[in-house]
Amino acid sequence: MHGEYKVPGGKLVVVDLDAEDGVLRNVRVAGDFFLEPDEAIVAIDGALEGAPADTDASGLAARIDAALPPGTEMFGLTSEGIGVAVRRALAHATDWTDYDWQLVHDGPQSPALHMALDEVITAEVAAGVRPPTLRVWEWGAPTVVIGSFQSLRNEVDLDAAERHGITVVRRISGGGAMFIEPGNTITYSLSVPDALVSGLSFADSYAYLDDWVLGALGDMGVKAWYQPLNDIATEAGKIAGAAQKRLAGGGQGAVLHHVTMAYDIDADKMLEVLRIGREKLSDKGTKSAKKRVDPLRRQTGLPREAVIERMIDSFRGRYGLTDGGVSEREMARARELAAGKFGTAEWTARVP
Repeated sequence: MHGEYKVPGGKLVVVDLDAEDGVLRNVRVAGDFFLEPDEAIVAIDGALEGAPADTDASGLAARIDAALPPGTEMFGLTSEGIGVAVRRALAHATDWTDYDWQLVHDGPQSPALHMALDEVITAEVAAGVRPPTLRVWEWGAPTVVIGSFQSLRNEVDLDAAERHGITVVRRISGGGAMFIEPGNTITYSLSVPDALVSGLSFADSYAYLDDWVLGALGDMGVKAWYQPLNDIATEAGKIAGAAQKRLAGGGQGAVLHHVTMAYDIDADKMLEVLRIGREKLSDKGTKSAKKRVDPLRRQTGLPREAVIERMIDSFRGRYGLTDGGVSEREMARARELAAGKFGTAEWTARVP
């Protein structure tokens, strides 16, 4: 069995092993990390040899930590990361490069249609009839997108939203509210087979699916990192938030991972429309919501279109990416969902 895992902000860990009679055998750990002293790699292999095959990543990490020689130094590597790679091997996880990725980057769509397209495209991936897809959104109208379980009245000042011509929609994933203005926002979705995140905890899957965009931002001079559970942050402040939804299918099952990034922001308008409570702000260690988001326009100095182009190019360079589109059948289904679900008051106010 073979498993791979790129440690967030670190290096690739590769594990090859067998599972015999419920325990790990013939374990070999490798990768492009740095490790001192040399004999530490032997200790790591030995710590994993004979471990029960149902040991979770934390338990495997504890075995490794107990076996490491005194003074061991790891660079780009963690014991937990090795444990995750073992779990991915046992789960027969796939890798990004195992797939033929498709790009969907169409013209502006209504907020309700975007919500529907996320569900339809991910369901198609789950059923095995569409390849894994990176969809870059173009917004047709300003909107607030609330999480699946958020209270509408607690999150949004509906009078202010109406005054500013802002549509409110509810997505199928959890998480918090996102304030969207078409020229100020970069949004993308990854619809991926669940095998890609096999062996990862829910939290680890966020970091894993965000890693490529951290590299793209780094190439643009933005030092960014994953901040648990679902933020992308920089020294200047948060720049993005992610959310996920798992969908079952007749084929393989799939994960929807979508991210909204602030290219620019009208913070005063955002504060009028969103009801951002003191408790939410206090857990971020800041007194002002304006300081929580630091847009990419200032950090990159690039036009929005250039930022998107560089992100797409970065993904293509890492994993390959073919230009594609939404089929007529998919679009018809999405329009049905937009009209019958995502554009309805019943869905938007399902948690009043």
